[in-house]
Amino acid sequence: MLAEDLAQETFVKAYRNLAAFDTTRRLSSWLFRIAHNTAIDALRRPQPPVVSLDAPRDGPAAHSTEPAAPAAPDPVERVALGRAIEAALSHLRPEHRAAISLRYDQERSFDEIGQIMGIPEGTARSHVHRARKELSEALRAAGWVPSRD
Repeated sequence: MLAEDLAQETFVKAYRNLAAFDTTRRLSSWLFRIAHNTAIDALRRPQPPVVSLDAPRDGPAAHSTEPAAPAAPDPVERVALGRAIEAALSHLRPEHRAAISLRYDQERSFDEIGQIMGIPEGTARSHVHRARKELSEALRAAGWVPSRD
């Protein structure tokens, strides 16, 4: 949106000042100079403050730019989700299970996963991607749909 607004503002300025254009010079250079100056002017304008949409609307935290803390999960629900994840993990192919475990349990990079498993980095990325997709499908099938809070 900002780029479109600046482009429109550039052409409006060029149209209004067309009489000042020197025909012995290149039109593109003149337009680029107007666009450059318009962008600089836009950067110099004061920007409105950023306010989190998740923050409370009243009280001392009303003007915070930090997102609101998520609601504490129910301990019983956490245990049930943990069991569902373990069950879904047990159904993954061994190489997918190993790759996702290295990525998220041990916080390894894709390059390290590839070296540990003896596969190229791209294959490690593919294993993790496919494992995440299969886990997501298994959890959805078990009734675990992510909330849209």
